[in-house]
Amino acid sequence: MAQVDPVVLEHVPAAAQEAARKRGRFFLALTVAMVGFALSLQVGLNPNFVAQTMAISGEQQGMLEGSRESCGIIALGILALLTGMSEPRIGVIMLVLMSAGLSAYSAVPSFGWLVAASFVWSQGFHVWMPLPGSMAMALGDRGREGKAMGTLGAAGAIGSASAIALALGLHFLGMTVRPMFLLAGAAGLAAAFFCSRIPKDIKAPGARLIIRKKYWLYYVLQFLEGWRKQIFIAFAGFMLVREYKTPLGLMLVLALITQTLGWFVAPLTGRIIDKLGEQKVLLFYYASMAVVCACYARIHHAYVLYGLYVADSVLFSCNMALTTYVGRLAPPEEHTATLSAGVAANHVAAVLMPLVGGVLWKLYGYEWAFYMGAVMAVVTLVPVMMLPRADKVQR
Repeated sequence: MAQVDPVVLEHVPAAAQEAARKRGRFFLALTVAMVGFALSLQVGLNPNFVAQTMAISGEQQGMLEGSRESCGIIALGILALLTGMSEPRIGVIMLVLMSAGLSAYSAVPSFGWLVAASFVWSQGFHVWMPLPGSMAMALGDRGREGKAMGTLGAAGAIGSASAIALALGLHFLGMTVRPMFLLAGAAGLAAAFFCSRIPKDIKAPGARLIIRKKYWLYYVLQFLEGWRKQIFIAFAGFMLVREYKTPLGLMLVLALITQTLGWFVAPLTGRIIDKLGEQKVLLFYYASMAVVCACYARIHHAYVLYGLYVADSVLFSCNMALTTYVGRLAPPEEHTATLSAGVAANHVAAVLMPLVGGVLWKLYGYEWAFYMGAVMAVVTLVPVMMLPRADKVQR
């Protein structure tokens, strides 16, 4: 029988532990799939919604994303207040909050209300963010963290692809964007239900925020990843719609391609991380991102940009190496706390970057936001080269 994590199911008789772990992994995968469904609808619909339905500017887009990403920092305070509560219970509460905010998109009348609804769903999602990785590592087998994360990635991709396929079908049947956000809210509620079925004994005792000097490289990498990823989240899809007039149907097709590829790529990436280690995967990832960001800025052919958009989305699965690095670096009781600190570092950058990128867009054009992303991807290669090999990580 697989080794049982000491902070998981510690009061369950030994004969029932493996069955409980399997059941927990099953419901965790269902939860992640439903979160993927809800989030994918938001991501797939959002560029056309904000650029066409809400008609906001590039500068307003930067303000919207900066406000939304501030939830990643606030999430630390919320987690601190909820110290001692089991992770599945926290997940249920936060997924209900996410559902409420996404549903509100169906009725927001102005930019101010859009910011408010975005803040609500994002706050729930950002508190949820460190929990799946921690629960997956707790319920999984030691030494196979990459496989566990890859399985979750595949579950999320299945949920995401299903959402985009449904949205695409409803779009061609004539449904407008706003009602589709109600489907995202319903998926959030389904995720909360499945999360409630995960064994409640999963929790990391003690503080949920741990900042240790020996984890400094992880914090630096998360900060730089937050800056780089936000280029794509805030501006890539928005640019395709606003500058190249990409219709909703085509944006949904691109999202469907991305999620379908993700279903195959996420488990493969997890296995590669287990085999080669985090450093090699992250070197490939950030070198590729530097090229992609530079191409966003230099290439002005729509169909080439569509290909870059898909590649950018698919390669994003490589950043799961940051989570598996924590699995090898920190003891089990510090996983959630360390991941939460990483979320904070990531979101300090994610708040700043959209604001800076929005100003660059307004003053010099969208290309300069992507040039900045290329520079940051190159800079990130330096700390990645300082990562130890997987077999050299010492707890």
